[in-house]
Amino acid sequence: MFNYIRQIWHSQDLRRRILFTLGLLLVYRIVAHIAVPGVDPFALKQFLDSRSTGGAIGIFAALTGGALDNFSVVLLGLSPYINASIIIQLCTVIFPKLEGLSKEGVQGQQQLNRYTRFLALPIAFLQSYGFLVLLSQGGINLVDVTFPGVLFPMLYVTAGSLFLMWLGEVMTEKGIGNGISMIIFTGIVAGIPATLSAMLLAGEGKMGAFYLFSIVSIALLVAVVLFTDAHRLIPITYANQGAGRGVQGNIPIRLNQAGMIPIIFAISLITFPAIIAQFLATAPRFQGVVSFINLYMNSQNPSMFYILLYFLLVMGFTYFYVSVTFKPQEVAETIQKRGGFIPGVRPGAQTAALLQKTSNCMNLWGGLFLGIVAIIPLIFTKYSTLNANDLIISGSGLIIIVGVVMELIRQVNAQMLAHDYDKLV
Repeated sequence: MFNYIRQIWHSQDLRRRILFTLGLLLVYRIVAHIAVPGVDPFALKQFLDSRSTGGAIGIFAALTGGALDNFSVVLLGLSPYINASIIIQLCTVIFPKLEGLSKEGVQGQQQLNRYTRFLALPIAFLQSYGFLVLLSQGGINLVDVTFPGVLFPMLYVTAGSLFLMWLGEVMTEKGIGNGISMIIFTGIVAGIPATLSAMLLAGEGKMGAFYLFSIVSIALLVAVVLFTDAHRLIPITYANQGAGRGVQGNIPIRLNQAGMIPIIFAISLITFPAIIAQFLATAPRFQGVVSFINLYMNSQNPSMFYILLYFLLVMGFTYFYVSVTFKPQEVAETIQKRGGFIPGVRPGAQTAALLQKTSNCMNLWGGLFLGIVAIIPLIFTKYSTLNANDLIISGSGLIIIVGVVMELIRQVNAQMLAHDYDKLV
């Protein structure tokens, strides 16, 4: 371990990239403590003392890395950029022009990234208004949500989200690893000490359940590590132009092909009724609908209907997203054009059918695992003394942390290999 760290430190370029990344992450954490100008300081103190982050607000606060605690200018986090990325990726299937760009290599990807940044701006502006109104409807009158007074807080929050997006892209270009993922990872990890200290100082009656959840989280951590790296290799044989046997290769189909996208989709959809209920809470004619949503769609006290629906949404979005991003027919055509074939399977339609069958099988087990990891924290909040604010980390946060750490290790190893190669040359 110490030898590995010493090798990293002796690589000048790698050391520079790591220090640059740490510096930008420090900037992010400083900005996360800058409150939106114009916030009522007394209302902010009341908000921080009560930790009123239940329901839909609680889930959003967890996804944004705790920036909501200080009503920071980056309280939206990277949610607008993530939503814009998902929309652009889905549009590549709908619009032929975007699909063509996705196949043009680096230049096409740069153009799609440009579209993503443009789309993130209006999404951030709309989300800022919706979130400020949501807080106001929840009884937290931190800012004036009437026009034109609400425009300035909206601009500050939108600018904060765009600043994080720029910070992540600079980190990706000049730092180590994916900057967007690193920011999300840092936000999640930064909230763990506060949760631990709150439980250790004022966790009477909850410590037994807290220790049990900690043990389950460690077990899940091991399972997620294995799950993230799991894949099935499809053997490919490429015809050799000369004498001898063909060249052997393979196509890896990952168990978790969709990553975190199904959970993000599921959270967005399942929290939407709670947001609607907050807006309709003051309308007498909709009290029946509001009561139903609060009873069966409450994340702080999740019902079995809520848990089952969340699980099914994760499963469904796993199949949906992979069906959009993974094209067996195109993969089969690419293999055939390169003179390859799967042993025992005819090129073309039969190869595509085999790839589709394998992908569906992996999606079944991958979706089941994602769904189980997603609902375990909800089960704890329902059948134990813990609430959503007492959990060290959510299931989605655990998957993000493992994915980012494993990708970071791969990036570091690749940089070290390039450093060793440069010394030989």
